Amino acid sequence: MSIDRVLVDGVLETVIDPNTGLPFAASAATKSFRNLVLGDDGSISVDLVLGYPAKTQFEALGTRVSNALHAVPGVTRVQVQVSQQIAAHAVQRGVQLLPNVKNIIAVASGKGGVGKSTTAVNLALALVREGASVGMLDADIYGPSLPLMLGIEGRPESPDGKSMNPLSRYGLQANSIGFLVEQDNPMVWRGPMATSALEQLLRQTNWHELDYLVVDMPPGTGDIQLTLSQRVPVTGAVIVTTPQDIALLDARKGLRMFEKVGIPILGIVENMGLHICSNCGHEEHVFGAGGGARMAQDYGIDLLGSLPLESSIREQADAGQPTVVADPDGRIAGIYASIARKVALHIAGRARDMTSKFPNIVVQNT
Repeated sequence: MSIDRVLVDGVLETVIDPNTGLPFAASAATKSFRNLVLGDDGSISVDLVLGYPAKTQFEALGTRVSNALHAVPGVTRVQVQVSQQIAAHAVQRGVQLLPNVKNIIAVASGKGGVGKSTTAVNLALALVREGASVGMLDADIYGPSLPLMLGIEGRPESPDGKSMNPLSRYGLQANSIGFLVEQDNPMVWRGPMATSALEQLLRQTNWHELDYLVVDMPPGTGDIQLTLSQRVPVTGAVIVTTPQDIALLDARKGLRMFEKVGIPILGIVENMGLHICSNCGHEEHVFGAGGGARMAQDYGIDLLGSLPLESSIREQADAGQPTVVADPDGRIAGIYASIARKVALHIAGRARDMTSKFPNIVVQNT
């Protein structure tokens, strides 16, 4: 009994991607199905290519498609190959993409002390765990924290005296001014000098074929932040805040800065939302409740996730083993994984960068 190709195509058009809630075939985040082969023996083979990283879900997604296809009359065996292919997406106008970097994610906050750097490194490591090629740039020239959080010592090597290779740990490529100066040496620089140093770190690092570069932005909305937003090709920004009103006030300013330079907001992460006493289990909203959700609603953007106030997050980062690698199957690592997946889905659903499709136009005198 031969398999009806029309029935197979119809089934594939209706299989829902649990990450988007939409059919795989209709979602901008999915490259849909490829290489469909129907065998005379009732077998089907097909490739499902995702536009976002989801390595830990490959088996479950493949099973979902396989189960749907087994309902087609005449099907005896189904083979589904799941893979991912991350594309470069559009950035703000007038800014060109960096070589070997497809997408840049800016992680920002209006003020310090809200856990932005810890969120950024766990976001980056969660994307690595899902099979993406990821780099991280510590853009806080005055207070670099990436060397400590990743437990990396040493200096980047320069293959040509003009550029430098990123350092690496946990599968994450990384660079920071903290790798180039002594740990207790303060950067007593004015804004233009700090901005110049940051651009050198960004553009003179030999990033290796990155799907995502996560930039841990310095707190505030000053000269460095504005220059970075105007000159660096940012695919989207993530705003980190606590539920506290004063933190939300500054976070709103950071959000507005990105809006003014044409950088889309991928969502808000609410940090330190709930504290649970390790002794008695009492729950308390130390910094208030629902602030991140209210801000997300006010601006019509996504609340990517809410993280608790737990000492383990701080202890693991201080020990050079952020939560996603220290306790990868734990509850908090699961929250970071969910945040990372939502960020990747927001990016995958955006317009793709088409500058590489256009030929270079050269005007010559003839």
